[in-house]
Amino acid sequence: MAHRVGRVLSNDQIERALVITAHPDDVDFGAAGTVAKLTDDGVSVTYCVVTDGQAGGFDDTIPRVQMASIRREEQTRAANCVGVTELIFLGLMDGSVEAGLDLRHTLSRVIREVRPTVVITQSPELNLKRIYASHPDHLAVAESAIAAVYPDARNPYAFPDLLTSGLEPWSVDEVWVMGHHRPDAHVDISASFARKIEALLCHASQHPDPARMVERVSEWNAGLAIEAGFGDGSYAEGFLVVDTR
Repeated sequence: MAHRVGRVLSNDQIERALVITAHPDDVDFGAAGTVAKLTDDGVSVTYCVVTDGQAGGFDDTIPRVQMASIRREEQTRAANCVGVTELIFLGLMDGSVEAGLDLRHTLSRVIREVRPTVVITQSPELNLKRIYASHPDHLAVAESAIAAVYPDARNPYAFPDLLTSGLEPWSVDEVWVMGHHRPDAHVDISASFARKIEALLCHASQHPDPARMVERVSEWNAGLAIEAGFGDGSYAEGFLVVDTR
């Protein structure tokens, strides 16, 4: 992590990271370059994808059950591009995720199983200037993920069935909120940007115009690099970092 206002963990302080997203490809748009840097530095990264993205795509001939399978396969290949081999698919229905105790319970279980130093997730804030980032599933997953980090996963008296099943409480040190409209930390992903694009292109079922997608993402990450004060020709990803210790 670089160009941080305030305190943030460096990669050598992170043993494990857990990425929690609503859909396959969400992490690749928001944080794949950062994930590649983490895995390059020896951090163990796990993806937890809440839905199978059944409502995505543009090909009307693909049955939704088949689309779910396609998207799991695409996300698995994309993860491999950036050094991630551990993926958890929760299998919820795309477009129908609700924030609440059920999802908090499930994500608390995942956190206690993975025991991450850092959780990377989406923003729970509705942003009408970037409506695509404010998909209802994104908001619901982010709200539940942050609640699972604090207070649920660390509280031995929350969801006592987890404790009786052998999952000890776990405290996450930081949450990195990707795609936030007011990031306070930027990661220079210039060296890993090509792998981010490679990961995004794995999601072929979602890109009717791959060249335009690459152009748009390149412009976005170049703009974040300018915002961060990195050099010309650089690319960056931005995060709002939440200290949860």
